[in-house]
Amino acid sequence: MAQLPSPFISHTRKVCSLYKRALRAIEDMNIERHEYRYNAILLRQRFEQNRNIKDLRVAKELLLAAEEELFQNKHPDPSIFANSPGGIAHGRFTVPPDSVMDFWNPIEKARYPKYFAEREKLKEEYEKLYKKLYANPPKNTEEVNPTK
Repeated sequence: MAQLPSPFISHTRKVCSLYKRALRAIEDMNIERHEYRYNAILLRQRFEQNRNIKDLRVAKELLLAAEEELFQNKHPDPSIFANSPGGIAHGRFTVPPDSVMDFWNPIEKARYPKYFAEREKLKEEYEKLYKKLYANPPKNTEEVNPTK
């Protein structure tokens, strides 16, 4: 799903996002699990008190005040998950290219006969397309970029 610009995100989604960020901030501040759980319950109670507000102007003011409170009370060095952007392991594990499959042992390939049969067909089609598109490269650069 594509990301929507902020003005198009519903109020409900903004509140849910705020709640999740507030829980993460509480988790950063409280090392002990029971302290975290206690503060999370208090946070949930605060959100539940304002759940049934029908006036959107009041709800928006509360949301902005809560965003400001979260900003003021957030941890100076928040924890970041290892594989998340900014984490220590982000981007560490690369996906091997498909050409690695060409070097599999025939015994290994025999385990997955349907997959490799389909793969060979697709590979032949791709090679034909490649030869069709790039078989006759221009002899010199003037054919590619005429200057006159």
